[in-house]
Amino acid sequence: MAGVPTTPGPGQVPPAHLRVTTQDREDVVEHIKAAYAEGRFDKLEFDDRLERAMTARTHGELVPIMTELYGSKAFPRSSPAPRPAAVSERAPESNERLGAAVAHMLPIVGFPIVGPLIFLLTGGKTSPYIRREALEALNFQITVVGASVLLPLTIVGAILVPFIWVAAIVLSIVGGVSALSESNFRYPMTIRLVK
Repeated sequence: MAGVPTTPGPGQVPPAHLRVTTQDREDVVEHIKAAYAEGRFDKLEFDDRLERAMTARTHGELVPIMTELYGSKAFPRSSPAPRPAAVSERAPESNERLGAAVAHMLPIVGFPIVGPLIFLLTGGKTSPYIRREALEALNFQITVVGASVLLPLTIVGAILVPFIWVAAIVLSIVGGVSALSESNFRYPMTIRLVK
């Protein structure tokens, strides 16, 4: 019937003016993640493409991203194939969980940056779990120390410093307990300088 839009078939690109669905955005995001994991572009390019994909409103905004990934050839409409099971991370062992918990809690006993750094440099070489948790703890402690140095320059900041220290102790304990239970703990309001 003339004038009635048809749904594009497999391998066909929808019209540029057609609004995208959440699933369309998520499919493109999966392709971007897969290409980044393959090392096809750097973190800055990854962030740019990810932002463009997540804010796209029409297919005309998603097509250039897919063209950047696959060139002018026909690109797949579905999500990339899942990674093989061998690549997925195994569950951390009890000694890895304990090491990650200690990396979170060492700042409480007076080793704010050095404690997580030691675990990052030692246990992080053999265990991705310890590395991830020690890295998170290290970035948080760098943020706390930086705030402790800079905030006293203002009157309000000087008043906030003790509250920040108490919050840092509580969050370190929560991070340690979380690491023991195999959870990925993310500290709030943390500047992640170390990657």
